[in-house]
Amino acid sequence: MNPKEISINDYDYVLPDGKIALQPLQERDGSKLLVYKNKELKESVFSKIDLFLPASSLLVFNDTKVINARIKFTKSTGSSIEIFCLEPYGNIKEYSSVMSKTETVQWKCLVGGAAKWKEDFLQKEIFINGKKIVLQAKKIEQITEAFIIEFSWTPNTYSFAEIIEVAGKVPLPPYIKRDTNEADNDRYQTMYAKHNGSVAAPTAGLHFSKQIFKNLEEKNIDKLFVTLHVGAGTFKPVKADSMIAHEMHAEYLDVNIAAIIKLRDNIGKITAVGTTSLRTIESLYWFGIKTYNDKNLQLLELKQWDVYDVNLIDQNLSAEVALTSLINWMQAKKISNLFTQTQILIAPGYTFRLANMLVTNFHQPKSTLLLLVAAAIGNDWKKMYEHALKNDFRFLSYGDGNLIFFD
Repeated sequence: MNPKEISINDYDYVLPDGKIALQPLQERDGSKLLVYKNKELKESVFSKIDLFLPASSLLVFNDTKVINARIKFTKSTGSSIEIFCLEPYGNIKEYSSVMSKTETVQWKCLVGGAAKWKEDFLQKEIFINGKKIVLQAKKIEQITEAFIIEFSWTPNTYSFAEIIEVAGKVPLPPYIKRDTNEADNDRYQTMYAKHNGSVAAPTAGLHFSKQIFKNLEEKNIDKLFVTLHVGAGTFKPVKADSMIAHEMHAEYLDVNIAAIIKLRDNIGKITAVGTTSLRTIESLYWFGIKTYNDKNLQLLELKQWDVYDVNLIDQNLSAEVALTSLINWMQAKKISNLFTQTQILIAPGYTFRLANMLVTNFHQPKSTLLLLVAAAIGNDWKKMYEHALKNDFRFLSYGDGNLIFFD
């Protein structure tokens, strides 16, 4: 079946509220683990995941860092307006410069209670190391399903990263229906989070602990870090009857050339930790295809249906050839880091080029993340999810994990 013709209703299941994990477990690696291999299921615990991974293989992690993207402003009337920062607005060269900006920034945002915002500015006071800062927000324009908001602050010597860290709150997913608490600041963040930019955690990585990393090292299992800044679109429900009418969200990725070389040298033994890591490395393959077709290509980007373009698929280039082409293209342009957007949609009908295994959580019904799982194991996703529901596995971001060996 052409993925454009997929009905999302075929990827539905009943998820009782009681199965959704509202709190993290006390220990990161204490979650249950469901292993799918050779069409069989086996239960374990996450702390023992190294026992199931092939020796001398490569795990790919997404080292993005979740920002405190929800900023609440209280008006003089006592009513509140919450601004949810989605992504920087404008021509972005890389995220670190955006987060390090001082004085003023513009972001694409959701606004809760927008109808109550009549003033030119919203304002709040925050304190950094005992020093008072006045933060202001101004509506610049309304766009489809969002607003462009300009933030400014005085004194203006602080970076936006410092401002939002203090002014905002952890952006827990909409299905975790509770207020944030102190524990979320640590637990809704992977222990290896490094680069500010995400508004949702790469949740498969939340299970990994220092002890697991030690166990992996003892088994000669290598680690590789890539960056994909997760957007709120990851929670966007599929409302269309068929996938052709659904617009996949685009996200920024940032991968250095050394990582791409390492991927090329480990083809056939790659485990993606999380759907975001998987979408990143699979996107790299298609970027390689595009540079192979056009050595003088100036702009690399990936739209959601590009990977089903017959003109690209028919070439059937190996992953090694595709990644080598991408490496050569970057070297020719003297680019050390590839920073661009991917809108890749992985659904049944997709053939994986780089990933051989996937570590992930249990995803929402009728979601693009569930489509990705189905692309890997077909209708056995139903068997896996039915088993998890019947055997008290915890679902979604703070829930339990699974390890999938692709068919």
